[in-house]
Amino acid sequence: MTDFVNSLGIILFATLVYMTPLLYAALGSCFSEVSGVVNIGIEGMMTAGAFAGTVVAYFTGNPWIGFICGGLAGAFFGMLHATATVRLGADQTIAGTAINMLGPGISIMIAKVLFNSTDTVPLTAEQKIPKLFAGVFDTGNVFGRFMDNVFATYFSTYFVFILAIVVWFVFYKTRFGLRLRACGEHPKACETLGINVLGMRFLCVVISGLLAGLGGACVTMTISTQFRPISIVGQGFIAIAAVIFGKFKPHGALLGCLLFGFCSGLKVVLGGSGGVDMQLISMIPYVVTVIVLILFVGKSHVPSASGKPYLKVK
Repeated sequence: MTDFVNSLGIILFATLVYMTPLLYAALGSCFSEVSGVVNIGIEGMMTAGAFAGTVVAYFTGNPWIGFICGGLAGAFFGMLHATATVRLGADQTIAGTAINMLGPGISIMIAKVLFNSTDTVPLTAEQKIPKLFAGVFDTGNVFGRFMDNVFATYFSTYFVFILAIVVWFVFYKTRFGLRLRACGEHPKACETLGINVLGMRFLCVVISGLLAGLGGACVTMTISTQFRPISIVGQGFIAIAAVIFGKFKPHGALLGCLLFGFCSGLKVVLGGSGGVDMQLISMIPYVVTVIVLILFVGKSHVPSASGKPYLKVK
């Protein structure tokens, strides 16, 4: 019984830790996709955020400044994507692919200049995002260890749950959210009502980059403690899969990220058991991603104007 409770606590802790960066990126993807702009550049934006957050936290010694700068780095690449797709009418898939190559490329180049390596220096405990409620629970008993695993988690995890509620409220309870959704469905009708479709889409893509950057910073400032070229590999696409699974809704994306986070948590526990080949265990999140896309991509309601460059009526 004790072993079961301990394993359950570890799975839940890993689920929360691994779902956090995915949910930041997924919420950002919701902003872009619902407004009508396909953003497959989430991966590159997460990589830029991961690098910027780690480097700034290392040099300043302040994790909060690093976390914010990670978001700003993602927002910068979001602005590049928005300029290309919204302002210049470039193909959104090709532009996103370019961002996915540009983000890691620039990060690795700067890392080579600053650290003479493609990896950054590992962060110390003071430079990482701190945990909330650490040391509050008595870990001398099974129940205390379980509570410590579940609730003594990083600040970024608590914040992303609050953020998910805020995003849901913005989407469905505010005038801004109504206009955002309308721009993704009927942009020409929005323009006749005086809504700045291009401005709305530009802003949403920048917001998607900001949130993806925060997600990337979470990876290197909580899980891996340093930036490596492989830090974000695949996570941006898993976040997009979670959005598709969640039918482009913030609360649906939350459920999707919990599913993928649980798969990663399961990977951690099974990997520590030694009874299953590690290569097979590492495949779990990616296999689940493919299955989810096969089962749900056809059932999701994609915004009518998604992926279609909008030309302002003169």
